[in-house]
Amino acid sequence: MKILIVGAGNMGAWLVDALCLDHEIGVIDKNKQKLKFLFNCHRFTAVEEIESFAPQMVINAVSLQRTIEAFDELLPFLPDNCILSDIASVKNGLYDYYIKTGRRFVSTHPMFGPTFANIKELARQNAIIISEGDDEGKSFFRNFYQSLHLNIFEYSFDEHDRTIAHSLSIPFVSTLIFGACVKKQKAPGTTFQKHMQIAKGLMSENNYLLSEVLCSPYSSEEIESMRLMLDKLLTYIRQKDTKALHDFFDKVRKNIE
Repeated sequence: MKILIVGAGNMGAWLVDALCLDHEIGVIDKNKQKLKFLFNCHRFTAVEEIESFAPQMVINAVSLQRTIEAFDELLPFLPDNCILSDIASVKNGLYDYYIKTGRRFVSTHPMFGPTFANIKELARQNAIIISEGDDEGKSFFRNFYQSLHLNIFEYSFDEHDRTIAHSLSIPFVSTLIFGACVKKQKAPGTTFQKHMQIAKGLMSENNYLLSEVLCSPYSSEEIESMRLMLDKLLTYIRQKDTKALHDFFDKVRKNIE
């Protein structure tokens, strides 16, 4: 298949590397330096160059705030039957956009990234394929993700955003609060250092990604549940209620089994 990858950042470059031996790959990025070391692919820096490449599928791997903008720039130069696809971590608004274009589309979310995962060793990592999409496009990504030994889940757009609100909002907020409260220590313990590594990794992410996750339609209810749980824990601590704390610890252990 002829595939155009949009954006040569960390995920875009990984997609080129993962797909270039089995497909004819083109990659477009306005920053020539990002294209410099990519292997076995066509390199483009201007959207006008895409027309002659005539891709059968576009995988949009630009930053979240530019996903729709990048599609809009490319559409006039794509074949009518080209499948549009994205790997965005928040899908809010994308379904309506795809329907408006009238084009074939498929949406997925590889739930790993260069910040925390070793993208060379992805066994036991997860990926989501959105059910409202083109069958050929879904089949392509299912085969691709299976070749990487990923656990694959199929959700609707709405189910995806509900799942992501839970799986990202809770750790994001926990880490943000840790980072906001942290004080410099000359001799931090092991647990502190592990949390600090997670916090540094999270804060290396794009501000727009962080804010989009936290402002997604279902995040506020997840964060509210955290606030209520923190209030309960604080009450136990203030009352020095050892029995209640032990029950709380047991509940946590059961939750994370």
